[in-house]
Amino acid sequence: MGEPTEIHAAAADRAGAATTGGSVPGEDTHRVSLPDGATSAARTRSAALRARVRSQRRSPARPRLWFELALIGISYWLYSLVRNAVPEQASIAQRHADWVWRFERAIGVGIERAVNHTVDRVEWLIVGMNYYYATLHFIVTIGVLVWLYRRHPGRYAATRTVLFVTTGIALVGFYCFPLAPPRLMTGGNFVDTVAAHHTWGSMASGPAAHVSNQYAAMPSMHIGWSLWCGLTIFFLARRTWVRALGLAYPVATLVVIVSTANHFWMDAVGGVACLAVGFLAARLIYHVWAYQLPRVPGGRRQLPVTVPVHWTTPVGAGRN
Repeated sequence: MGEPTEIHAAAADRAGAATTGGSVPGEDTHRVSLPDGATSAARTRSAALRARVRSQRRSPARPRLWFELALIGISYWLYSLVRNAVPEQASIAQRHADWVWRFERAIGVGIERAVNHTVDRVEWLIVGMNYYYATLHFIVTIGVLVWLYRRHPGRYAATRTVLFVTTGIALVGFYCFPLAPPRLMTGGNFVDTVAAHHTWGSMASGPAAHVSNQYAAMPSMHIGWSLWCGLTIFFLARRTWVRALGLAYPVATLVVIVSTANHFWMDAVGGVACLAVGFLAARLIYHVWAYQLPRVPGGRRQLPVTVPVHWTTPVGAGRN
């Protein structure tokens, strides 16, 4: 049978060491002084780390609650700090607003003023929209994050990454393209619904105006965040009526931001573009779309995201 190959190799190495003064040619003299198995252990640890990273990409674990709360709190604080620290540049913001308004009218979609004036005539409706604008932006987003964390822990990290990247890109937009919202636009003849009805609906009006950047309107994170919430609910919720509400939420938000003259249509387009980049960034990190990851860590990945099976099953199918 003969001796194993490893024994022959070891004998050859010892013979080579004897003829070269005790070291194997081409090998670091310090390496042979390490305890047996040290090099192999280092390689094993490196391989284990790579395997762990691959595992996290395939099936990311749910972060610890205290870490996640701290991360979200610090991230929002930094977001507010950076957003409000951007130079307001009022004259530039007004020029940009004039350019956006003229462009929209040139292509036939400049209907914001008509919508703003029409809805403003219905006091209960516009007051409700003011409060919608001020509250749901945060309440619904936090609610969806909590729901993801509890019910879809395997998808939480990737989906949250989409939101973080989207918001980070928005900060770049605030800095590079200061834009006056329609209600602050010089000569735009828009109604500032918050001031007109003595409600609070935006950091750009009322007592908070002096601590907030009034010209951080492009892109609209009301649209970016609401669309993130809507898509997350649509793709992951099980009940049809809940999924329908998910799709309705960003649509209602679009109506609100236009009716209250807080944003142009183009701001909404910017918010959608930021969200698209956020989804692509998460796709590059995790190699699949965020909603295709397993619901719980260690589970099986989902098939390509689609509508529920019962939505496409013919009526009466399967009945006797």
